[in-house]
Amino acid sequence: MVNRSMIQSAVTMGQLQHKLDIIGNNLANSNTTGYKSKNADFSSLLFQQIDNLSDDQVEVNRSTPDGIRVGSGARIGHTNLDLRQGNLQNTGRELDVALLTEQHLFQLRVPTEEGFETQYTRAGNFYLNPMNNGQVMLTNADGYPVLGEDGEPILLAENFDGLSIDTNGSILVTRGDEQAAEAQLDVIEAVRPRMLEPIGDNRFRLPEGIDDDGIFADVLATDQQLQSGTLEMSNVDLSKQMTDMLMAQRAYQFNAKSISTSDQMMGLVNQLRS
Repeated sequence: MVNRSMIQSAVTMGQLQHKLDIIGNNLANSNTTGYKSKNADFSSLLFQQIDNLSDDQVEVNRSTPDGIRVGSGARIGHTNLDLRQGNLQNTGRELDVALLTEQHLFQLRVPTEEGFETQYTRAGNFYLNPMNNGQVMLTNADGYPVLGEDGEPILLAENFDGLSIDTNGSILVTRGDEQAAEAQLDVIEAVRPRMLEPIGDNRFRLPEGIDDDGIFADVLATDQQLQSGTLEMSNVDLSKQMTDMLMAQRAYQFNAKSISTSDQMMGLVNQLRS
């Protein structure tokens, strides 16, 4: 015999476990540079309306809809990416830079099986990696090239005396007594951030088959706002995550109890039949 309440609870428990995984990932990255938290929104599954009333007299003064609505549980409808600004932490390191505008992103060139693809991040802890041709390349913490205004990796000639990043993303290089802007960070705006797919290591990409038309907007160098010697920290709200975790755990326990109660009731019914 199929018990509808057991099916509903089992389906919902699987989705609640997914929500708990998302919360756990947020908590684990509460100190990760530039990490953006994710939130899960639930939606109801298909429900069935059962008309169990045959006597018109019982409808008198009835304020509820006719019959009984029996649902099939709940599922996670959307996993939303929260791109709100995190707290800024001063590091004093010249290659640490924070974006001061929400939904602005750095661009990275990441190798794939098909070649290369552009990925996006808010983490501005950059490094200089030496090349074999007397140049150094600006990369992120994982060694992926950071893209400049021409859409190409940022390469600088070696043997400079100093380097800094201006508030508009210009990379200022000091050679001797002269300082000049030798490169420009290319910052892009995510107009539709919900379309971005988190892929781990604090990076995002567009899902396969999705065109970037209307999802991103170019940001002029004059409109870029950056702060050097600073890192944007995670925007995870620990108190909210702990509250969401407790509520999800309580809901999980409630559904587990529902399955246990339904099983006991079915056992009693079988005993009566025998």
